[in-house]
Amino acid sequence: MKILVALIAFLAGSNLLAQTTRRPPAPTAAVDQSQGAADTVAVQVMLDRAGFSPGAIDGRAGANLKRALAAFQRANGLAESGVADEQTRQRLGGTTGTTPLTSYTIREADVAGPFTTNIPADLVAQSKLETLGYRNALEAIAERFHTTPQFLQRLNGEAAFAKAGEQIRVPNVDPFELPQPGASAERGRGRGPEQRGAPAAGRGRRGNTETTPEFTIAVTKSTSAVTVEDSTGRVIFHAPVTTGSEHDPLPVGNWKVTTVQVMPKFHYNPDLFWDANPGQSKATIQSGPNNPVGIAWIDLTKEHYGLHGTPEPAQIGHVESHGCVRLTNWDVARLLKWAQPGTPVVFRE
Repeated sequence: MKILVALIAFLAGSNLLAQTTRRPPAPTAAVDQSQGAADTVAVQVMLDRAGFSPGAIDGRAGANLKRALAAFQRANGLAESGVADEQTRQRLGGTTGTTPLTSYTIREADVAGPFTTNIPADLVAQSKLETLGYRNALEAIAERFHTTPQFLQRLNGEAAFAKAGEQIRVPNVDPFELPQPGASAERGRGRGPEQRGAPAAGRGRRGNTETTPEFTIAVTKSTSAVTVEDSTGRVIFHAPVTTGSEHDPLPVGNWKVTTVQVMPKFHYNPDLFWDANPGQSKATIQSGPNNPVGIAWIDLTKEHYGLHGTPEPAQIGHVESHGCVRLTNWDVARLLKWAQPGTPVVFRE
């Protein structure tokens, strides 16, 4: 309770509480309406630290938060309500660290860049860029702490996010570390670059033998979520995803991981995209967190399909994709712990 009171006081001072409580969440919201944005942040942070990601931490009670709560409750033998009731809070309580928000000193590395200020929406135009890096330090810091630039700005008022040494407030989660250039790795044996969003094969190979399946990665269309299940079927990781559309439906079935690549290039083939400009040519887009497949590509035995990151974390769980499974960059980085050649992957309705 002391943690929640402190967070409410801080958010009130930053105008966040005033802005959000004017628009109370819908009756089906995942937290009590009376507790407002401060409580939502606290629950989002607790879930993230427990390995049940709510997606971007933004102080909004929505579908991603409700699904993460339901998954946590199911995994822990609690009543599956999707609401942060007292029993759920008590079970989550040991994962909070100290407070939902923590102080962070901006580092030289955060502001040093290089940044890719202007990133065109057109994929062929993106192929002309030398890298698909963050647009600015604000975007980089937001992704590091599993949130959005807009939420960080609302938390920190007049902060410039441009100078090392500046003190800001951020969600108290395990920081996402962006893989550095030259540190990319490939596990397994790829099928080549002509796949739906597939990266180029061949850098930093770590071996090509399949592992003995101890875990299963499952993608469920109805809940817009990916889970990792152990040999007993217990969920040990959950994250929101974006799956296919009516044009590119999720290929329900049983597959396996074939190869994993970190900081991949994206090989764009317009023949594989139903809405591509027919006049466009194939193109190779360089690596970076704003690459169309983000910071990692997990290739599957289903041709042209994989799980990957995204340059648009706020859209995860809310929009459709071109058939593949998209996660936030920080969540796909966590998923790599279990994604090995031979790991079973199940796509479910």
